[in-house]
Amino acid sequence: MLLAELAEVSRAVGATPARLSKIEALASALRAASADEVPVVVAYLSGELPQRQIGVGWAALREAPKPAEAPSLTVHDVDEAFSRIGAVTGKGSAGERRRLVGELFGMATAGEQYFLVRLLSGELRQGALDGVMTEAVARAADLPVAQVRRAVMLRGSLPAVAGAALSGGSAALAGFGLLVGQPLKPMLASSEPSIEAALAKIGGRAAVEWKLDGIRVQAHVSGDGDKNVRLFSRTLDDITARLPEVITALAALPVRDAVLDGELIALRADGRPYPFQDTAARAASETAVQNPVPLSVFLFDVLHLDGADLVDLPDEQRHKALARVVPARMLMPRLVTDDADEATAFFKDSVAHGHEGVVVKALTAPYAAGRRGAGWIKVKPRHTLDLVILAVEWGHGRRQGWLSNLHLGARDPRTGGWVMLGKTFKGLTDEMLTWQTQRLLELEDHRDGWTVYVRPELVAEIAFDGVQRSPRYPGGVALRFARVLRYREDKPAAEADTIDTVRALAIS
Repeated sequence: MLLAELAEVSRAVGATPARLSKIEALASALRAASADEVPVVVAYLSGELPQRQIGVGWAALREAPKPAEAPSLTVHDVDEAFSRIGAVTGKGSAGERRRLVGELFGMATAGEQYFLVRLLSGELRQGALDGVMTEAVARAADLPVAQVRRAVMLRGSLPAVAGAALSGGSAALAGFGLLVGQPLKPMLASSEPSIEAALAKIGGRAAVEWKLDGIRVQAHVSGDGDKNVRLFSRTLDDITARLPEVITALAALPVRDAVLDGELIALRADGRPYPFQDTAARAASETAVQNPVPLSVFLFDVLHLDGADLVDLPDEQRHKALARVVPARMLMPRLVTDDADEATAFFKDSVAHGHEGVVVKALTAPYAAGRRGAGWIKVKPRHTLDLVILAVEWGHGRRQGWLSNLHLGARDPRTGGWVMLGKTFKGLTDEMLTWQTQRLLELEDHRDGWTVYVRPELVAEIAFDGVQRSPRYPGGVALRFARVLRYREDKPAAEADTIDTVRALAIS
C-alpha cells in the first residue's frame, strides 16, 4: 500500500464528522492492506508509531525538502525508515536523525509530507480513536465488535489484534488471553462536575476513592520465591528498571502471581504530594537518578490473582480480593456509600491532602480495559484563569479552515507584557470555532506557516487541572489539561490573570 493512499484515507476520515462514515473508510483501508501491513496501517491511522518513540521533534520537521512530484513511498518503506531513525544513538545522533528524516521527506509528495508531519508531531487528530478503529477492524474482518474489543483488552495492542483478526478471524482472536507479564490497556474514567452528578449516574451505592496526581502503573508479579515484578506505565511502556523501591514493595506481597492496577506518587513527610514533575521524573528517566524522591504505592484494583482472571468480576469482588493480599498502607483510600454528603466530605478530604479529587466507581462494574465508560467517574475541583490569546494555529482534519489551537498568555505586571503558558484546542464547539476564527483574524498582527499571531486583546476563561513546572515556556510553568470555557469580551486584557497568580498555584 502506498503512503499516499493512507494519507488520503486520513484526510477523508478527518473531513467527515459522521462516525459510520469514518468506520467504513477505515475498514476499506484495512481490507486493501496486505496482512503484514495491517498493524502498521492501524497504528498510523490511529496517530501512533509501532516504534512508539523515535526521537524526532518539531526541530527536525520545520524545514522539509521540496516534495516529490509523484508518490512512490509504501507503508513498509516508511515503517523501515522510522525503525532506522529510532535506532540512531550516540554522538551526533540528532544530526543523523535529521538527515534521515530529510531523506524520507524528500521521497514524499506534499500530501504525504503533511501526513507525516502530523503523525510524527502527535497531532494527527482525525477522529480515528480506539473506539472507532476497533469498530473498523471488526467490520473489515466481519467479526463481532465485542470479540475484537475483548481481544484488545487482553492483548493491550489494537494493531496486533487487527493483524490477527484480518488474517485469522475469530479463531485467531480466541487465542488471546490475559498473560502475567503482558500489559493490558488500563480502564479509564469519564468525568462529572460534582459528586451528586457522579452518584446519580452510578445509580446507587458506589465506591469513592482518592484520585492522585501520580503515575498510573500496572504491576505484574510472578514467582513463589524470588518474585519477578514488572511495571508498565499507562501507555504500556516497561518502566521496571527505573523504580527499585516499588519493585521491593510489590515483591513482598503474599501472592504467587498477580496483575495489579494502581498509582505511584512522591509524598512529603506530612503526606502531601510533591509537584507532579517530581513523581513523573522517576518514571521518565532511563538512567539512574541521584538522590531520587521515593515513590509510594497505592493499589486500587486487581485483574489476575493466583491463577484466576478477575477482569469480568464486579468491582466489589475484585476489591475484596485485592484487600486480602495488600496491606492497608498500600490500598487507595476508599469509601463505599450512597450518601452524597458523606461522599462530598471524602472528596474534600482528598483535595485537602493535596490530591486531584476522587473517582466514583460502580460496585457492579467489570474491568473495562482501554475504555472510558460509566463504571468509573472522576470528580475534580475546577480551577479557572482569565488568559489572553497570543496566537492561534490553523486546524486540520475536521477543523480544516478554522483557527483552532490557542496560545495562552498571562499578564506580566512588571513588564506589561505577556507570558505564554501553553496551548489548547480543547472545549471548543463548532460555534466557538467559527466565532473565534473570525474574531482572531480581525486581531491578526502577522503570521507564519500554520500560526496567526494576534494583538493581545481577547480574553478567554480557561479551566485546567493544575500548574506544573515547564522549561518549554519562558515563565517556567504550564497549565495541565487546559480547556476553553468561554470568551470574556466583557473583560479587558489589562484585567487578565497575572503570571504571579499562576506561579502561586504551582507552589501551593
